[in-house]
Amino acid sequence: MTIDIVTPTFPESIQEGSIATWHKQAGETVARDDVLVDVETDKVVIEVVAPSDGVLTEIILAEGAVIYAGDVLGRLEAGAGAVSAAPEVNSEASAEGNTGSNTGTQELIASPAARKIAEEAGINLAQVVGTGRGGRITKEDVVGFKAPASPAPGSTPAANSATASNSATASLAKPPVSAAPEALGAAGDRVERRVPMTRMRTRIAERLLEVTQTTAMLTTFNEANMHNIMALRSQHKEQFAKVHNGTRLGFMGFFVKASTEALQRFPQVNASIDGSDIIYHGYQDIGVAVSSERGLVVPVLRNAENLSMAEIENKIAEYGGRAKDGKLTMDEMTGGTFTLTNGGVFGSLQSTPILNPPQAAILGMHAIQDRPVAENGEVVIRPMMNLALSYDHRLIDGRDAVQFLMAIKEMIENPAKILLQI
Repeated sequence: MTIDIVTPTFPESIQEGSIATWHKQAGETVARDDVLVDVETDKVVIEVVAPSDGVLTEIILAEGAVIYAGDVLGRLEAGAGAVSAAPEVNSEASAEGNTGSNTGTQELIASPAARKIAEEAGINLAQVVGTGRGGRITKEDVVGFKAPASPAPGSTPAANSATASNSATASLAKPPVSAAPEALGAAGDRVERRVPMTRMRTRIAERLLEVTQTTAMLTTFNEANMHNIMALRSQHKEQFAKVHNGTRLGFMGFFVKASTEALQRFPQVNASIDGSDIIYHGYQDIGVAVSSERGLVVPVLRNAENLSMAEIENKIAEYGGRAKDGKLTMDEMTGGTFTLTNGGVFGSLQSTPILNPPQAAILGMHAIQDRPVAENGEVVIRPMMNLALSYDHRLIDGRDAVQFLMAIKEMIENPAKILLQI
């Protein structure tokens, strides 16, 4: 029976996508739930899986093609050649000297990020031990992969794999946005390479340009003394982790709680503009900017005002891990009434964060740095963090923006105020 492989239904906010990667080729045997193709939208990558065992008989739309919901991407002949799938993979793995765990009857399954890194680094996935669910090969497995030692100095496959593995590890240690798609040539060569923007990068560019053209964005700055909050965290982090099943107590939880309290005091900061109307939101959905290989994504903590510190930290950690694997869903990145972004994790000391429309404000956090400050007439060294609040001046007056940021500062410097809501 022939089955059409169709584009999944997109959410209402997305009209189209594009084919990022075909993981199977025409004529190749596949198993049920194997990832056939990655569909890239402006926010997420959607994996289209095989609906049953069989053979991928035809690829209709090639990589890079613009697609819409319901488009036929390819065709699968259900049941055909399903029995021979495992032996074919195993024989290939054996021929290439597979010494990992992907042997026997286990199907070779890898995440899109893992396949991309392996392809660029020249790593044979059949040699990589998968640590994900069901033996799935993750990005971390590929990055940490070390090829088996070559039996002879002149044996090029193992030597090339080892060199490629080290190269992949080194390149991922750098921020993803600055890493080149591939090596451009030896030092001194004036080589250029033109590559199309990904759909997500194109959409990011469009939204950022839209913000500068359609909002009256200003930024106000302040600084927060992190001494008390660091002492509180140091005192209770072990007990916190013990009580909350290993949850790490970080700084972001404090900033989210402080933000939800401040947003309730200044509802205009939590509002948005829709045409000639102002929409005041009676809830605080906090977006937390997370860096991924594909760019910056902003998953949302729904009703953050009702979440405990442990729930906030758990959710942020979960979002961070899933962002790296490209597993965030559209619903998790839709909406939000206010955003936090932490450039401090990359060493930034000061910045002017750009609004995340249709939100009216965004809080930028920065690196903590020991600096001399005056306390009670004496100069002391304290861990200080610069804070930046960018806001849409069409909706938020400067006085309200400054007072909102001051409220954040006071709660961070005196964490008891977060608990007491004062």
